[in-house]
Amino acid sequence: MRRIAVYCGSSMGNEIIYKEQAMLLGATIAKKGMGLVYGGAKVGLMGAVADGALSEGGEVIGVLPHFLQQKELAHAGLSALILTDTMHERKAKMNELCDGVIALPGGFGTMEELFEMLTWGQLGLHNKPIGLLNTNGFYDALITLAETMTAKGFLSAANKDMLLHSDDIEMLLAKMEAYKPLEGPKWIPSTQES
Repeated sequence: MRRIAVYCGSSMGNEIIYKEQAMLLGATIAKKGMGLVYGGAKVGLMGAVADGALSEGGEVIGVLPHFLQQKELAHAGLSALILTDTMHERKAKMNELCDGVIALPGGFGTMEELFEMLTWGQLGLHNKPIGLLNTNGFYDALITLAETMTAKGFLSAANKDMLLHSDDIEMLLAKMEAYKPLEGPKWIPSTQES
């Protein structure tokens, strides 16, 4: 992987471990010679992951819509800041620039970005590894939900397994490096008669 896109909160959360792990992830990405692509802001976990990568001399590309730049949220120390007109263009540009995706803790925006990449992956629109850094069990409920979706027949086991996860940065990156893209269709055969 040449560059990793990181999706994460524009808040820090209420436990210091989230900031620490975001900074450590950014630093680890840079130490491994990979670039970071992220949402371009200086606030919250977004700012922390960027600062972590920058502290190790890493390439950090921010992608930020104009309306958020006008709110003075842009990080000033990036390798590059790409401005877009819309949130949709932002996500498309981040996808274009990255070879894999990691989600840190976050809110609705983080979930929306993560689920769009998962959906695109299961539809075969990309073959990139997608990981959750499950800091302090933040994503336990989401992992359980994916298992429920599979058990109830709404998600194939292969599609569930696209969602790589670990609470350890090195282990997560190793899983992403070893990822093999899905083969075959997304559709789940019906177990009910018509």
